[in-house]
Amino acid sequence: MISVIVRTKNEEKWIDRCIKGILMQNIKDVEIIVVDNASTDRTLEIVGNYNCKVVSISDEEFTFGRSLNVGINEAEGKYIAIISGHCIPANDRWLYRLWRNFHDENVAGVYGKQEPLRDSSSLDKRDLLTVFGFERRVQEKDYFFHNANSMIRKGLWTIIPFDEELSGVEDRDWAKKVIEMGYKIVYDPYASVYHHHGLHHSSDIKRADRVVKVIELINNGKSKIPTGRWNDNEEKYNGYHTGAWRV
Repeated sequence: MISVIVRTKNEEKWIDRCIKGILMQNIKDVEIIVVDNASTDRTLEIVGNYNCKVVSISDEEFTFGRSLNVGINEAEGKYIAIISGHCIPANDRWLYRLWRNFHDENVAGVYGKQEPLRDSSSLDKRDLLTVFGFERRVQEKDYFFHNANSMIRKGLWTIIPFDEELSGVEDRDWAKKVIEMGYKIVYDPYASVYHHHGLHHSSDIKRADRVVKVIELINNGKSKIPTGRWNDNEEKYNGYHTGAWRV
């Protein structure tokens, strides 16, 4: 069985299409678990039209990592697919194309392509078209990972759950930890979903500030961004100087 975790917060515009897209998959042994963060619109009314398990999480207790852990804790599947409630599977093989990568026992997680919609902003279209390319990648060092469209092994999650204290990018933190254990992350461009607002919510500065702070924390607080000043006494890192690029 595959368990699909759908995170929602006021997704009445998208959730019907999201769930229909999951139900149309050519893999049928699937359970759907909706983790709802205090929606005040028609999201839960629409979800009630389908055979889904619903788990609620309040604003006070919400973090992205905690919402996933709460949902996965209710899951019965060996593999956990994760999709945002405003994402729509692009075809009936989305789930299969995520799952097929786990034939390699060293794969911990897989994430798929995210494609903009016709009415997505140009900023969001630019980001999605730039980040999510057409070539499959196996990542053994790069820990980019994205839980708007992903799948992980539940057995590995029981050892490394998502960090509930982080305010964002819990997916990259998790990927970094499993890579350090010797596992691999796979990007499969054929496991595609449509994502209206993309990665950066049309360059929301507050969101960007939060994401940067967490990424720097994940990097153990070590930023490799040049300071703009040259100091021969500064430490070099793999040829990259913390003050400037040494030619």
